[in-house]
Amino acid sequence: MEITWLGHSCFRLKGKQASVITDPYSPATGYTLGKVTADIVTVSHPHPGHSYIEGVSGEPRILKSPGEYEAAGVLTVGVHTFHDGEKGAQRGKNTVFVIDIDDVMICHLGDLGHVLTAEQVAEIDGVDILLVPVGGGSTIDAVQAAQVVRQLEPKIVIPMHYKTDNMKKDLETADRFLKEMGVKEIVPQPKLTANKNSLPLTMQVVVLSYK
Repeated sequence: MEITWLGHSCFRLKGKQASVITDPYSPATGYTLGKVTADIVTVSHPHPGHSYIEGVSGEPRILKSPGEYEAAGVLTVGVHTFHDGEKGAQRGKNTVFVIDIDDVMICHLGDLGHVLTAEQVAEIDGVDILLVPVGGGSTIDAVQAAQVVRQLEPKIVIPMHYKTDNMKKDLETADRFLKEMGVKEIVPQPKLTANKNSLPLTMQVVVLSYK
């Protein structure tokens, strides 16, 4: 199973039999999606920076709400959360997706706006790789992101939704989150390849370079 960061909150998850694109963005973000195809597209909330499904070619199954789904041999569970800390009063709802690819459980938090409840943690339980927003603004900040990591205890953590040279939105960089996680020096890598047997015994933070 291979994970590539396409910028912002968008990743390509490529398994042996299927591929998933998470939260595809519009060009207004400052990133360029390029030509991508997928069997499945997940959309955490209906914002142009996260729901630009016309940017994905092919005939993918579009998942954009809570529930259990099976498509292209991939089991995906959408968990109801909120885009803010006031139960959606400011920004509405957000769907967290837990995606099982090649027996690796990947959790994409979308634009999660709050620390998880005990019930939500139970629904998301068993995460191997966590894709977590860290830049604040319209989502959790670095401190809250570190709290969510501790709640879910994944094997691998990959930050997303933060300030880069491409990102036009006013967000924090990933540096504060890395400090919260006790990471001093880290070299971004172009992709992450993992399987159930290769997952680390202790939690690791991985930063992916924009591609």
